Amino acid sequence: MPLPVRNNRAMNQVVLATANPHKVDEMRAIFSELLPGFVIRGLADAAPVPLPEPPETGKTFLENATIKAVAYARATGQACLADDSGLEIDALGGRPGVISSHYCTDGREAGMTRSQRDSANNQRVLTELRGVSPEDRTGRFVCVMVIADPTGKVLATARGEFPGRIGEDGQVPRGAHGFGYDPLFLVGPEFDRTSSELDPSTKNRLSHRRKAAEQLARIIQSL
Repeated sequence: MPLPVRNNRAMNQVVLATANPHKVDEMRAIFSELLPGFVIRGLADAAPVPLPEPPETGKTFLENATIKAVAYARATGQACLADDSGLEIDALGGRPGVISSHYCTDGREAGMTRSQRDSANNQRVLTELRGVSPEDRTGRFVCVMVIADPTGKVLATARGEFPGRIGEDGQVPRGAHGFGYDPLFLVGPEFDRTSSELDPSTKNRLSHRRKAAEQLARIIQSL
């Protein structure tokens, strides 16, 4: 749930705590519609040299998003918006969860490129779901967003979910848009298209990031 905040100074920009260019583009598109004039800056724009990534040691999306927001806000001296997001699959007991981006290596960094990691993550999910019926392949993308100020104080949090199903091996991966698990994720209620087959504007309207951003936008307007 969002945390109400009182502040007499308007917030009109934040640094986005990610080095993922796809995520920067997606978040800018979402917030440009929700908050016209609100500026989202990437880490490369906010820091003259690359910043070390804080260790994401949290056991929940909220804990990891908070770690990133606080660390990068202090490092840049600017308000920072961080999100932690991932895929929860019911038949896998909620996995991949907080290790979604490194599921193929059980959460460890192995020096793989992003595209190599995405492919290996997707293959592991399909392998683990082999034999599971379509109706039991339910899951959801989850996004938790946190804003921290330059002192490291958390100003607001929000959570959004995007429900769907994981397609079967041979049926997926499909689609030219999106990243990560998008090519596996069938969007309801028809479950005939993957998230990666949605055009960016449709995905941004339905996604877990959009739902979390809508909550956060209401708080930002009050800051």
